[in-house]
Amino acid sequence: MHKLFYVQCLKRSRYYHPHKLFPNFTMQAMNMISKISEGVQISVETFYQQEYSNPLNYEFMFAYRITIENHNNFTIKLLSRQWYIFDSNGQQREVEGEGVVGLQPVIEPARQFQYVSGCNLRTEMGRMYGYYIMENQNTKTTFKVKIPPFEMLAPFKNN
Repeated sequence: MHKLFYVQCLKRSRYYHPHKLFPNFTMQAMNMISKISEGVQISVETFYQQEYSNPLNYEFMFAYRITIENHNNFTIKLLSRQWYIFDSNGQQREVEGEGVVGLQPVIEPARQFQYVSGCNLRTEMGRMYGYYIMENQNTKTTFKVKIPPFEMLAPFKNN
């Protein structure tokens, strides 16, 4: 139940601010990672979602905000994504699909696109990384943009 409820919240965050839909939605950044690959800067901020987590049932919800900045002199389109997700218990998952949050954004030079999505883990800490397949809108050629590895850590794990 928590997973479905949370994903619906995040998908709507493009059109509605999460705080208007869910007053308990928290967005306190844990850290920020940034990397430029193929002229595209990917910045990631992670957030532990205590209100949507249930540690007694091994359900830990995290949100991440990704900013994609196009530093190229051509327009790009995000076609697909590939994620590698690791729990601290050794479990690994792969997630792939078209676009992000139901969109295939077109990003002009010197512009950016930002979205929020989420990930559920079975442990209080984990790691994600991956890549996007982008298309150069001038030449219609595709290229891979790396998403830098980032950590997801429940705040109480720091104690």
